[in-house]
Amino acid sequence: MNDEEHLRRFEDHSLPKEEWNHRAHLKVAYLYLNRFSQPEALERLRVGIQAYKAAQGIQDTPTGGYHETMTQVWLQLVHSALRKFGPAESADAFFEAQPLLCDKRTPLLFYSRDHLMSPEAKRSFVTPDLAPLPGPVEM
Repeated sequence: MNDEEHLRRFEDHSLPKEEWNHRAHLKVAYLYLNRFSQPEALERLRVGIQAYKAAQGIQDTPTGGYHETMTQVWLQLVHSALRKFGPAESADAFFEAQPLLCDKRTPLLFYSRDHLMSPEAKRSFVTPDLAPLPGPVEM
């Protein structure tokens, strides 16, 4: 599916739940960052993920559902790579060239597992306890 179709299906909640994986999350972040400022992309991503999960019947529990720190971390990592390397012809092409973004363990370069998976981190953004997140690179 192309980028526009992916974004439309995310926003209208018709993307099948089994296709809502790590890569699908990243693609939405990338597409929003290509269209909006980082703060607006974050707000759209935050609201969109919560609405999508609710529409799909995904329960928000202490260990599952929406995770605020993860959302912000991944958006920041995609934003940093986008600023450094520029956009590609598609979201898939961008992520093929950025293998660290495709590894779900990448946030553990910045966070201890306990800190990242804490109830506080799920509820609101917590700063990294191992290393600072990369900032946007000026081009």
